[in-house]
Amino acid sequence: MKHEAKTAGPSGAAQTEETRPADASAVSGRFAAGADPVKRGQILDGAKRVFMKMGYDAASMNDVTREAGVSKGTIYVYFQSKEELFAALIERAKGLFAESVRELLAQSPEPVEALRRFAHAFARQILDSDMIPAMRIVLGVIDRMPTLCQRFFAGSPTNARSVLKAYLDTQVADGFFYIDDTDLAATQFIELTVGSFFKGKLFNDISERPSDEEVSRVIESGLSVFLAGYARRHPAP
Repeated sequence: MKHEAKTAGPSGAAQTEETRPADASAVSGRFAAGADPVKRGQILDGAKRVFMKMGYDAASMNDVTREAGVSKGTIYVYFQSKEELFAALIERAKGLFAESVRELLAQSPEPVEALRRFAHAFARQILDSDMIPAMRIVLGVIDRMPTLCQRFFAGSPTNARSVLKAYLDTQVADGFFYIDDTDLAATQFIELTVGSFFKGKLFNDISERPSDEEVSRVIESGLSVFLAGYARRHPAP
């Protein structure tokens, strides 16, 4: 008689190696524990609402479970701690913005327009999104959790500055720019074009959103300075 090894199925009933699918999760459409992107996104969305409303210290994992509509057991399958959950929120936000500006730079017809579009996108991120409120939360715990705060500013593929550096690298190789240090140049470009908006929003020095005309004026001025310093052909902006 042929021996059949048995295992317990999801319902507790025995399954044989002959009858059990090779990849049950693929057949059923289920994900392994902690691997469902929809559930992960649901938790992160709930966490974002909680952190933005309560701040980091006042928020708890219980608050997130209630807001996200998941069980306590489920949330800990995806995130082991509040710090890990908040770090994941930072990485998601950075990644989405970095990918959007990467596509923007790739689709722009030439370097000057690409940089202009990048600056306007960054200005909108500063002025119109929840980037600055999130950064204030990070700064509120910087002394106790420096590693968490470093994630916010870390140079990585999910950082917009790193995306800009990579773009400048390609333009240096193509002969449009002459730049010895593209990482420094990327930082300088951001400071020249949107640095005043960033600091003004962060420290609540901007009480009302600047007009689109004012944003354009500041960006064009910064762009002109950047091109004067680095562009080989010194094109008119």
